Amino acid sequence: MKKYFVCFLVIFVFISCDKKSKVEKAVEKIPLKLKVYRFDKAFFETPPNELSKLKAQYPFFFPKETPDKVWLDKMQNPQWKELYKAVEKKYTNFGKQTLEIEDLLKHIKYYFPKTVTPKVYTIIAEMDYNSKTIYANDKLIISLELYLGAQHKFYEFPKYLEQNFEERQMMPDIVTSFSLGKIPSSREKTLLADMIYYGKQLYLKDELLPVYNDAEKIGYLPEQIKWCQENESYIWRYFIEKELLYSTDSKLPNRFINLAPFSKFYLEIDNESPGRVGQWIGWQIVRSFMQNNDVSLQDMLKISPKVLFEKSKYKPQKE
Repeated sequence: MKKYFVCFLVIFVFISCDKKSKVEKAVEKIPLKLKVYRFDKAFFETPPNELSKLKAQYPFFFPKETPDKVWLDKMQNPQWKELYKAVEKKYTNFGKQTLEIEDLLKHIKYYFPKTVTPKVYTIIAEMDYNSKTIYANDKLIISLELYLGAQHKFYEFPKYLEQNFEERQMMPDIVTSFSLGKIPSSREKTLLADMIYYGKQLYLKDELLPVYNDAEKIGYLPEQIKWCQENESYIWRYFIEKELLYSTDSKLPNRFINLAPFSKFYLEIDNESPGRVGQWIGWQIVRSFMQNNDVSLQDMLKISPKVLFEKSKYKPQKE
């Protein structure tokens, strides 16, 4: 019996790898040549007296209601110049990142053929960690000042935010922004609906970023992923026993979904837990659904949270 099981396992792994390789081969054949527009360099290397030329070249970065004085002050401000030097030092050559974005956009084109390939712009913005990347129709904007490395001297944020200011978070952040236009918002205002929404977002990263590990996809440290894996059964039992899945309590997103230093069970384990464990559980539910149902990626994104959960056959790993 053991012999047959080993043979079956080998065949299963082979078929899975072969299927994956077919997808990757198809992705590689997609014709796509990317050009990245370094607006950050253009802005800080343009002489103030040539601002009008820059505005003519990049009009969408210059709102008409903003006076020129704002841009001229920024160009000549010592602190902004120092930040630009730090960005330029790290991203003098953007070739590696360009290839990674190109590969990601090919994956997007494979799964979403009608998607317009965007023009990519790099900028230095206001350190808005909620908008590190903006994927909007035909434009993809990347704020490079938020990818200098968690320990960079310019950052004065809580550690749970700074841990995602690494270069390796750039691609997952792009997928997050892309997903906003692909995953419909649910009318259900329950914890389960929030969990499934972010589970879909994270599953997109499984498909679009196949070479990234789970920690990188969700923005956790390796030990935080390990904690979730080791406590999956406990987290799930807590949600069930407290009848939280279909609760519309407005406090639940901040406890288990939104960015936070830890999740709030109101127990001793809180300080050990990472924030957003609800997202992580939602991810496991969506993975289970995709394993147990023959549904395309695009169709899965449209399925209601309740239906997806009921058809997922999700069972947490045993403690």
